[in-house]
Amino acid sequence: MDMNIFIVEDDSAIYNSLKERLGQWSLHVSGPIDFHDVMKSFIQEKPHLVILDIQLPAFDGFHWCREIRAVSKVPIIFLSSRDHPMDMVMAMNMGADDYIQKPFHTDVLLAKIQATLRRTYAYTADEAADVLEWNGAMIDMKRGIIRLDGHEVELTKNEFFILAVLVQAKDEIVSRDELIRKLWDDERFVNDNTLTVNVTRLRQKLADIGLGDAILTKKGMGYMAVSL
Repeated sequence: MDMNIFIVEDDSAIYNSLKERLGQWSLHVSGPIDFHDVMKSFIQEKPHLVILDIQLPAFDGFHWCREIRAVSKVPIIFLSSRDHPMDMVMAMNMGADDYIQKPFHTDVLLAKIQATLRRTYAYTADEAADVLEWNGAMIDMKRGIIRLDGHEVELTKNEFFILAVLVQAKDEIVSRDELIRKLWDDERFVNDNTLTVNVTRLRQKLADIGLGDAILTKKGMGYMAVSL
């Protein structure tokens, strides 16, 4: 499958450098024609992954993340020189899949892009079951949705992947390192806080359907999806 990477970056030097480097790996790169109307180009390009800067002309990356998430589950990686922890937390709470600070090493970004593409477009195809049952809830493996007693919660790709891994190892501890490796392929490229943010957000969504206590933290060991 040919993969289209949509890069929303107003620094032409960074954009052109990434376009050349990603092109060497047969990744097609496109960007917005008008930074005042990023969504028009996004809809036209139908990308498989979006890379978003935060500081942009007219509207910032958070604005465009909200706009994209309103219509699409496409994976989003933030790429920004802003290093305040709240920027990363805000990005992840909006549904971003990752956050990389500038300056960055292109090979690190490439590794994250490839891992995210594999996770997003290959994971469910390799799973035998379309639906998992857990504590009376049904986890839709194809749609990334969990339902219980008529209530439905939609998960981001990261949240869904974490839940699926934990539920498939039900009542057994899954270490943080193992989750990180499964999510991002190589833990060297991961900020450990990213996993914490995703697990916290997953718990908050599970709490909406009465399963907030079904994922336990085992201090110094990892996480466990338990049978209630």
